[in-house]
Amino acid sequence: MRLIEAMEITKVYRLGDIDVNALNGVSSTIEKGEFVAIMGPSGSGKSTFMNILGCLDKPTSGEYLLEGINIGNFQRDELAEVRNKKIGFVFQGFNLLSRTSALENVELPMLYNGLSAKERRDMAMAALKSVGLEGREGHHPNQLSGGQQQRVAIARALVNNASIIFADEPTGNLDTKTSAEIMGLFAKLNAESNITIIFVTHEADIAAYSRRIIRFLDGRIVSDETK
Repeated sequence: MRLIEAMEITKVYRLGDIDVNALNGVSSTIEKGEFVAIMGPSGSGKSTFMNILGCLDKPTSGEYLLEGINIGNFQRDELAEVRNKKIGFVFQGFNLLSRTSALENVELPMLYNGLSAKERRDMAMAALKSVGLEGREGHHPNQLSGGQQQRVAIARALVNNASIIFADEPTGNLDTKTSAEIMGLFAKLNAESNITIIFVTHEADIAAYSRRIIRFLDGRIVSDETK
């Protein structure tokens, strides 16, 4: 099943009197259940492409279909609804609220879903258990290691039953051993739950965990390798 279809996507940023072409006619499809790494040097367009796929930004031209629905012209509120129902995000800096427990951090995406407090708690507890943090739900971020904080972030991305997780340099702030643990967790979630995972990385050893590598250069895809 084609989960993502990007067709001739362009993205132009206006900086003063200059137009900067971040994406130049990018086309790609991603099937449900794939595990994809996006690579390329800084300024190659890889993060811009992921932001468009994740409904954080809109293309200047071209079409983007998510589960067969053309969302390229969706308005801000419509994009927010898509993100909330279908997409989870994991970032390099974890993006956890420092004065909030792990459980409460994971509950955040559910606050506007009309769920009861008990439903939110039960779902957040289940998500934390799925990433190996059972018993840590009351800890605040400063009481957790970097790897544990990233696991909280992954649990938060999973809690709304997202069909896709987008991860931007998810191991960028982690040591080698912890990076391997986090990528192993992604691989397990992909294999056992068929969650589509798309992540940006500069590191070849991290990209090696994926089953497909898309490489960008100068706003274009220059290679697309399935392993």
